[in-house]
Amino acid sequence: MEEWLSRLGEDLIGRVSGPMKLRLILQPLMATLLAVRDGLKDARQGRPPWFWAVFTTASHRRDLVRDGWKSVGKVFLLAVVLDTVYQFIELRWFYPFESILVACLLALVPYILIRGPANRVWRGRR
Repeated sequence: MEEWLSRLGEDLIGRVSGPMKLRLILQPLMATLLAVRDGLKDARQGRPPWFWAVFTTASHRRDLVRDGWKSVGKVFLLAVVLDTVYQFIELRWFYPFESILVACLLALVPYILIRGPANRVWRGRR
C-alpha cells in the first residue's frame, strides 16, 4: 500500500512538469466557465446554489446531479482521455484510478467550487 501511494504521489507531481501540462490550466478553466454559466442560469431562474441543493433537496437530487453532469461530463471525459494519453506517453502504462482522480481534480472540483458562488454573486448584484 505504501508503495502504491508513493507511486501515485510521484505520478501526480510528474504531470505538472511533463508533456501536455497545458491541460492542467485549460481543463479547470473550461470547468470554471461552465460553472459560471450554470450558476448564472440558476440565479436567473431563482434556484438555490447547486451543490447545496444537491444535499438539501432529496426530491430533486437526481435531476440536479444529472444537470451538473450534463454540463461538466464532457470536460471530465476529456480529462480522462487526455490523462490516458499522457500515461501512455510518459509512464508507458495505464493506471485507471489515476486518470479518474486527475479528471476529478481538473473538472469536477472546479465546477463544484464555482457554480454556487457564481449563483450567489449574480443574485447579490441583482
